[in-house]
Parts: sequence; structure tokens; C-alpha cells
Amino acid sequence: MYPLRRPLLASGLLCLGSFALFWTAQRAADVSLIDVMVYRAQGEAVLRGEDLYALRATHADLPATYPPFAALLFVPLALLEADTLRAVATAANLLLLVLVVHLSLRLAGRPQSEPTAAAALAVSALAVWCEPVWTTLRYGQVNLLLAALVLWDLSRRSGHRWAGIGIGVAAGVKLTPALFVVLLALAGVVEAWRRQGWTGLRGPVRAGGPAAVRTALAGAWNAHLRQAAVATGAFLGTAGLAATVLPGDSLRFWTEILFRADRVGNAEDTANQSLHGVLARALHTGDPGAAATALSMAVAVAGLGVAVAALLAGSRLPRSTAWAGTACALTALLISPVSWSHHWVWCVPAVVLLGAEALHRRDDRWWWGTAACAAVFCTYALWWVPHSPDRAERLELRQGAGEMLLSAVYPLAGAAFLALAAAVAVRAAGRTGPYAGARVVRARSELQAVAKE
Repeated sequence: MYPLRRPLLASGLLCLGSFALFWTAQRAADVSLIDVMVYRAQGEAVLRGEDLYALRATHADLPATYPPFAALLFVPLALLEADTLRAVATAANLLLLVLVVHLSLRLAGRPQSEPTAAAALAVSALAVWCEPVWTTLRYGQVNLLLAALVLWDLSRRSGHRWAGIGIGVAAGVKLTPALFVVLLALAGVVEAWRRQGWTGLRGPVRAGGPAAVRTALAGAWNAHLRQAAVATGAFLGTAGLAATVLPGDSLRFWTEILFRADRVGNAEDTANQSLHGVLARALHTGDPGAAATALSMAVAVAGLGVAVAALLAGSRLPRSTAWAGTACALTALLISPVSWSHHWVWCVPAVVLLGAEALHRRDDRWWWGTAACAAVFCTYALWWVPHSPDRAERLELRQGAGEMLLSAVYPLAGAAFLALAAAVAVRAAGRTGPYAGARVVRARSELQAVAKE
């Protein structure tokens, strides 16, 4: 009974045992960590001065698809032997999982009665078995690193001078996190409009006084615009560094490779859990074309609208930043041409947020929602349908209605989360004052954030 009286010790033992079992299971499955081998090949290409986007690596003949800045980060991987690299990559991703869970709990303001470290270890022991995390570790992907960078930024105290760097660097490694910059910029513009309005900004401009204009702009400047500006600067810094070291590869990426979604794989693959993939399977075509583009644009507008509304709800909505950040991440996954199942590691912050809401609201419906969301990502349901290990067979183009539904479980869960976030944000917008207990929760979260920085 001694470990049960020490929650940190008990959670640590549980996490260690779960991770050890996970490592054993992956070894028994003889996973190749194929993607980390591609990253290693990119690092070698940089060292040898070879054409980065001409390389084909591993037995699967996989190309480089990330911005050239990522290849610079992969250079140290070229110094490790393959077996050593696989072990290091797995260990690093397991540690990153704990960090992602910790940051998710911090953003959601939980736990309040137990040590955060104990909760993070306990949740990590379970989260490692969900399909996106399992697959991320199976391939040696960078998804957990990107999520950790973004969550680190979002969980910092409002107005921190360097908030935004994590998002900018994440976008430099892989472009998808750039949607968080759009979220912050839109929220900042709306906040500036609330403060100044059109009249407040137009008056000084028409008057023509430089001092008046500077005063008006200073009044419109806010924490969201600052964070968006820092993130943009960090992203441009990664692109500038890559352009200095790899000018040819940078030119080719930004003028050609960026627009070649076909390099990644077939759109209809079951593993593609984006709206583009869902429509490809539903329409039985590898190129859903304008239909997918129109749907993605509509979801982008709706998803960003929900995220902005949640972010600006402030004290009227506890965990407003968590709602906004998760809604933005899921929107990015939905609208991307290709969102492989392992990209959906954002299911971890989503389930943590729903669980925090269930604890706060003490409503059984929230517990059922949390359990349903966890089940979607832990049952591996998308793999219950016929799919093609050999891309030449393209079995996904012959799926029936029930099979198509199962192979769309992640986008369906993402859409349901956005609908819930919209309802929560709209309800918060109708409040005239802070939500009950919001000041206490926010003060506690900010104190914890300051203490940990």
C-alpha cells in the first residue's frame, strides 16, 4: 500500500511499467522506425551537399517533404548508427509524450488536488497505447515534438516577451503549425478592434499627427498580436537560416515542393485522416479536386472562427486557451491535404481538456464524451477496414458505406469537437461577467506558470 500513499511514486511505477511493456511490444513487432531513417538520410544529404529533394530513402523509397530547416535539425541524426538511433528516437518520443501530457494538463488547469507530475505520468501510461501515439513511435515521427513546442507557447503566461517562438520553430520544421499564427493574428485584430474601433484608429490617421498615430497603434497593440509577431519572426528566422545554408534546396522547396502534395502518398489511403482523404474514399477517386478544396476552406473558416471566439472569451470561459488551441490544431488536421493518423497526437490534449471539463462541471455527459473521444483513438477502428499495404492495390477506392464511416473516425471526432467548442464559446459569449471560479483558476494557473518558468 506504500506506493498508493505516494501518488508520484505510484504514477512513476505505472508509467515505467507501461513504457517498458510498450517498448517490448514494439520490439516484438520488429518496427523499423522508417521515418526517423528518412530524417537521418536528410541529415546525411546536408552533410554531403546532395540535392535534398532528390533523395529517396529506405526500402519504401520515401522522399523528403519538410522545409529545409528540418533537414538542418536532422544533421546530428546522421552521426548515429541505425540501431542506436532507433533506441534514442523511441526514448525521446516517450519523454516528449510525458511533456505533452504535462503541458496539456497545465493548459487545462488540472489537477488541483494532486501533483501535476503524478497526473502527467499516470495519463502518459495510458496515452502511449492510443493509435496516433503508437504509430508516431512506430515510425519515429516528429509529431510529439511539434505538439510540445506549440503547447509550451500556449501555456506560457499572457504577454510573455518570447511567447510565440515555439510556434514559429514548429512551423519551420513542418508548415501545419503555421495555422496557430493565423489564429493569434486574427484574435489580435479582433481584440484591437474591440479596444479602438474603426473611429479610434481612423481619427489619428486623418489628423495626420505621427504622435497621435503611434498612440492609437500602441493602444491597439495586444498580447495576441505580439505573440503572432514573435511566431512570424521565428518562422522567418528558420527560413532565413535554411536559405543561407541550403540556398538551392530552399529555392526548390518554396517554389516547387511546397505545391507537390502527391509526393506524400495516395490521398485515399486509410491512414489519411483529413477531409481530403475522406472525400477521396467517399468519391472513389484519388483526386477529389474542387469538392475537397471547397469543404476544406469552409471548415478552415468555421474552425478558426471557433478558435478565435474561444481564445477571446477570456475569463468568461475557463480553459479558453486550451479550447482555442485544440480547436485550431484539429482544424489544421482536417483541412490539410494529408493528415496521417499519427499526426492526430492532438487527441491527447483533446481528451485531457474534456476530462478537465468533466471534473470541473461534474456532469456525467462530459464523462461520457471524454470516454467516447478516448475510445475513438484507442480502438484502432480505422484499421478494421480493408486497406492497401501495397499502394498499387488501392483497396480504399472500393470501400462500402460502413467501411468509409470507420475509416473517417478521426475527422468525425474532430468535427464533433469543433461543434462542442463552438457551443461552449457561444455560451461563454452570452455571459456578462467572469465565469464562476474563473478568477481563482486563472490566478492559480498563472502562478504555476511563473513558478515553472
